Amino acid sequence: MEITGAGEQQPTYDRLKELKAFEESKAGVKGVVDAGIVKNPRMFVRPLDELTEELDHIEQENSNFEIPVIDMESLDQDDHSRRKEIIDEVRRASGTWGFFRLVNHGIPLTVINDIIKGMKRFHEQDTELKKQYHSDDHKTGCMFYTNFDLYVSKYANWRDTLRCNLLSPDPLDPQELPDTCRDIIVEYWKHITTLADTVSEFLSEALGLEQDHLKRIFTDFLILSGHYYPACPEPELTLGASKHSDASFFTLLLQDHIGGLQILHQNQWVTVKPIPGTLIVNIGDLLQLISNDKFKSAEHRVLANRNGPRVSVACFLNTKFSDNTKIFGPLKEILSEENPPIYKYITMKEYTEHYVKKGLDGVSALNHFKLSSN
Repeated sequence: MEITGAGEQQPTYDRLKELKAFEESKAGVKGVVDAGIVKNPRMFVRPLDELTEELDHIEQENSNFEIPVIDMESLDQDDHSRRKEIIDEVRRASGTWGFFRLVNHGIPLTVINDIIKGMKRFHEQDTELKKQYHSDDHKTGCMFYTNFDLYVSKYANWRDTLRCNLLSPDPLDPQELPDTCRDIIVEYWKHITTLADTVSEFLSEALGLEQDHLKRIFTDFLILSGHYYPACPEPELTLGASKHSDASFFTLLLQDHIGGLQILHQNQWVTVKPIPGTLIVNIGDLLQLISNDKFKSAEHRVLANRNGPRVSVACFLNTKFSDNTKIFGPLKEILSEENPPIYKYITMKEYTEHYVKKGLDGVSALNHFKLSSN
């Protein structure tokens, strides 16, 4: 694969050729790093105007902010007053930040550590073995890829992904999972499903709905994505994941000790510190849509890093991406004269097609579906 150093002047640079060579290698970003590069290939370098803007606003990064923390420890004690407090905390966090951290969530630390190790094993195995899972078909049960928007985005992100469609709507056959991480994915799947049910109950009640309201809508599709961010020679020139909001109802995220996740809050980039044993919940676009902006789908990004690899595991709660039957829009239970609908009623297929077509360009996909009066 021919790669072009970021600092070299190449007047005949053919971006499409570089993208195709990268994709056809099926080796991902790790394959680029393993080739011994000392500069970022051109396809990963952010445009000059974006880099200049970043330098102009570097002072906006604010380490004094901390995302809300929700402690679930006393839930097992049948403490109704504490549950009400938690629901109030979820309501405030979802409406102001769109992100919150869960502690004492019930998933054993051993399972958390093992799923991180399992993802690392997959991405660091022999490339020829990994290639067996390489695909650009998101209907595939288990797939390895880099940058779903490779030919749409202005620059490629410094990240590889193993994506598993665990419920689609039938449970994935564990034999479709890679040997290197099959057992721990199955184990983590059990725990994360239980936690997702609890979080969906919190979110339902926080919207003033019946406890199982949201679960009935969107928990027929669970995607587990194991992200791998190799050490980067020029992290200031690229991103691990560019600015975006999630194409989900909500996401449960586990990150390792490296860190790099930032969220945009009050027009400032806030670093979400990696704290062992905790999980991050973030609101996705579809929950912002059906809540009629009561809950916020916060924009976020991941920085590239000279240290690495960074490993994270994101579980996206959703409904089937290709579904053209269910209609989603602001819930009638929360609409009123004072709170009229902000968004159109759409199918998941309409939303997904728009999200994929535009790629991770830093603009919310929801803007496309706002009613003209808003």
